[in-house]
Amino acid sequence: MTGEKALALMAHLMRRAGFGASKREIEARALKGYETTVEELVDPSSHGIPGLHEGIFYRHYTGIANPGNPLNMRGNFLYRMINSPRPLEEKTTLFWHQVFATGYSKVDNGNELLHQIDMFRKFGMGSYRELLVKLAKNPAMIFWLDNNENHKHAPNENWGRELLELFTMGQGHYSEEDVKECSRAFTGWTIGRKLPKNPYGRFLWEFDYRSEDHDEGEKQFLGHTGNFNGEDIIDIIVEQPATSRFLARHLYNFFVEDEVQVPSWLDIPPMNPEAIDAIANTLVENQFDVRSTLRFIFNSDFFKDEKVWFKRVKSPAELIVGTLKVVEDYHFPKPGLSEIAEECGFQGQALLDPPSVEGWHTGKEWIDSGALLRRINFVADRLSDKDLPGVRLMVEELCKKGDMSSKELLDECLDRMGILRLERETFDELIQHMNKSGTENLDKTTQGEVARADLITDVMRLIAATREYQFA
Repeated sequence: MTGEKALALMAHLMRRAGFGASKREIEARALKGYETTVEELVDPSSHGIPGLHEGIFYRHYTGIANPGNPLNMRGNFLYRMINSPRPLEEKTTLFWHQVFATGYSKVDNGNELLHQIDMFRKFGMGSYRELLVKLAKNPAMIFWLDNNENHKHAPNENWGRELLELFTMGQGHYSEEDVKECSRAFTGWTIGRKLPKNPYGRFLWEFDYRSEDHDEGEKQFLGHTGNFNGEDIIDIIVEQPATSRFLARHLYNFFVEDEVQVPSWLDIPPMNPEAIDAIANTLVENQFDVRSTLRFIFNSDFFKDEKVWFKRVKSPAELIVGTLKVVEDYHFPKPGLSEIAEECGFQGQALLDPPSVEGWHTGKEWIDSGALLRRINFVADRLSDKDLPGVRLMVEELCKKGDMSSKELLDECLDRMGILRLERETFDELIQHMNKSGTENLDKTTQGEVARADLITDVMRLIAATREYQFA
């Protein structure tokens, strides 16, 4: 693989397995090699890559753990996405937050939601089966889906239904009777007595198994009969072929290519059935180890295929984090983090508060006329701020290059914004626009350093409005 192609492929990997990367980082990773980089991403601990140093974060954001303000919790999550030395760990955390959607609107305990997010961070690349068990015991999820109201003599089917429909198998692979029997198996899985939130704030809740409230009767579930508890149910679910295919399609949708929304999966076949089969087989062969499956995905031909590059609309979190990484903003704690986190909500993705248990609708549904304008303006505002370290560095490097034609200037800006590729039609339209608007040749006729810097940032702002920048 030539140097240029290797860099482009590495940029693709970092957009999908992380939140994008600067040209310097992409070049450094390309020198190590693609397979080595994949290994560092999927197994950072084995390569001595530490997690985020929390001490600096909490020293500068002393109020970040205040549970009375959900923006603090969102800022915590966003800061980690921007700065973690383990980008895939944070990307996978965001993936599980989308799949196992749990929201502040009902839970009303930001610390408890961050505790769930930390669970995804610690265990999200391990065993899917074990993650499901931890999820079933997670107090935020128990409260979100009412399993604390699921009693031996008065079953509540909310958790049991969503476990089957949205978390494991998908519609069409179970019966209403299976939902009822599943719910019976999870009776007694509840939350321990909660401390009052006043005067000291909200406390972390605890899982409590109450054997006296558990239905010990025989249950019939997915063709199996026995006195099942919740873990038995999860074991049976993981054995179902529908489960591996359902999780495979989720992984493909998030890491490879936009699919239709989850409720349509029963009726609309996947974009790439062969890839879904391969991912599902990998899950089964590796006992549902997510780390091994991600390694397979990133090394696969279908992931590397240029046909899937820029085929995923960036979620608001991906767009915002990726932009802040390019301009090197919030790489060190400073005021305004909560406001930046709120921007995700303005663009349609309020972190820690999805609209329903179904999570956010992804892909093209991220974009409407209002959201698209907001997205473009957010990026353009940052790329035109020459006080930001990343912008200042890009401007200085390009000014040092001396005379450049419109095409050369556009190519250089695309490289520095993450080694982006534009469709030929888009590229030509930008060149035409640059020539008509005066945003063109960087040469000695450009009057003064300020004018040269403005010209460069104007080109970067144009790139921010392209489909390729808004897609991953």
